[in-house]
Amino acid sequence: MPDSPMSASPYEVLGVLASASDDELRRAYRRLLRETHPDVGGDPQRFIAVQAAWERIGSPDARADYDRGRTPRQEPTSWAPSSGPGTRPTSTRPAARTFGHPGGRRRERYLDLLREWVGLGESIPDPYDPVLVRRAPREIRHLLADALAEEETARRLATLGIGYTVWHDVAAGGADEKIDHVVLGPTGLFAIQSEDFGAPIAVRRGELVGDALAGERPIHELAARARTVARSARVRFTGLLLVLPDAHLDEPAESLGSSRGAEQVVLRASVLLTALRDGLPDARAVGGNEIFEVRTRLQAAIRFA
Repeated sequence: MPDSPMSASPYEVLGVLASASDDELRRAYRRLLRETHPDVGGDPQRFIAVQAAWERIGSPDARADYDRGRTPRQEPTSWAPSSGPGTRPTSTRPAARTFGHPGGRRRERYLDLLREWVGLGESIPDPYDPVLVRRAPREIRHLLADALAEEETARRLATLGIGYTVWHDVAAGGADEKIDHVVLGPTGLFAIQSEDFGAPIAVRRGELVGDALAGERPIHELAARARTVARSARVRFTGLLLVLPDAHLDEPAESLGSSRGAEQVVLRASVLLTALRDGLPDARAVGGNEIFEVRTRLQAAIRFA
């Protein structure tokens, strides 16, 4: 069960309230185990999720640890910003040049909405307390989950090498409209959005679909934001990439058509670097002089969210 603010809680997976008795919990687990077992035509993914949920809260000790915000390894879950070296790689190899603060805008918005939800003037000892986060409305949890996804993508991008330049949290219109990462390298110019909806996502007619979405149109929104940046900087994007947790996509990568010459692709986080280093199929590479010109235009035009 992924450790994400958007993940269904073990109680939600088992279909019981957090206040359910141990007996109610046990009956719900046994019923779902029978219903979801693959041998009787059940969904294998749900079957695994039910088992994982039981491991988290099936015993009194495990349930008490979960309710206190601890993981099965007895370590506190923390979604607070890292106090370490941030997005810089630990390798001694030259890193990509990076600008901006990945996840910064979403964390700022998360804290603002969390304070409004808790009540202005109320004390919040730890805004990243898992118990508090799990009680928060979906919009607030989604902001934090996306900030974490954005920060993880930034750590990956920093390892691309000196031939790449990365801008994080790029403003693209309104106050909350931004592109998470703009990447320029020998294989092209890419607009990248990092998302975590908390559940598997499918693709239909050039857009993402699934029960986890609440009316969002992430591909459409990314394309619109990329057009704003492209017009401002007088550049053309090679690809528009939507990065999701590996467990949320059936295929490593899937094309969603193109938007004004830019290939739209949804892909697993683990294959992002390969896509950027190898390039997209049929995409035009960017030469040395052109990279310098495009980088100059972006540096002059980009504003941070």
